[in-house]
Amino acid sequence: MVKLTELSRYCDDLLEVDRFHDYCPNGLQVEGKAQIEHIVSGVTACQALIDAAVAQQADAILVHHGYFWRGEDARIVGIKRQRIQALLQSEISLLAYHLPLDAHPVLGNNAQLAQRLGLNIEGQFGLEQPAIGLYGTLSKATPAAEFLQTIEQQLSRPPTHIPGEVKSIQKVAWCTGGAQSYIETAVELGVDAYISGEISEQTTHVARENGMHFIAAGHHATERYGAMALGEHLADHFAIKNTFVDIDNPA
Repeated sequence: MVKLTELSRYCDDLLEVDRFHDYCPNGLQVEGKAQIEHIVSGVTACQALIDAAVAQQADAILVHHGYFWRGEDARIVGIKRQRIQALLQSEISLLAYHLPLDAHPVLGNNAQLAQRLGLNIEGQFGLEQPAIGLYGTLSKATPAAEFLQTIEQQLSRPPTHIPGEVKSIQKVAWCTGGAQSYIETAVELGVDAYISGEISEQTTHVARENGMHFIAAGHHATERYGAMALGEHLADHFAIKNTFVDIDNPA
């Protein structure tokens, strides 16, 4: 068992939240019970995840996508009211870490994706400051079809692929989630392929005209692993229970 205040402070320090100018508040977003024994971790604080946490009698939910995004309607109405009401009625706390959980060098979404795809990290890149994207290499040049098969096997979904000029891939840049706009920065790195979660209309043309492989492997699929890793880390550190719940999302 750990105090909510201690758990929240530890996560804030571990993920260095003060370094980031984010689109939402990072850390404790909804306050519940003072003591935490069981965390449910997941990608997004949707109603289905809250319902799972209630059913499992969890004390806190840990996610990558929480609430109170910049520019959204600030009123507590509709699904926002329903979600927050469910948390408060069950005294379940909500902790959310967005860019800090993308960027952590071990537990972050990008570092965890690298582990699963066999990517050796060499540096950071991106439009954010501090940068959250990563670049590096596969241990050997790999035929594009083989690398795509690895991605599909590891993430349990077929990726969208815009073919590049080279037949084999070794130099790779990647940034999970909705980071397709980083593609031109990835081009400047001279990589063979850029991996993100999503694709936009213009992404296709940028990839084709630069002769670079672009792979959209799924926003949800590429961002499963940060919350999972952080939840497991907290369970080990504080001797509490963590249950990762994967709410299916084809996006």
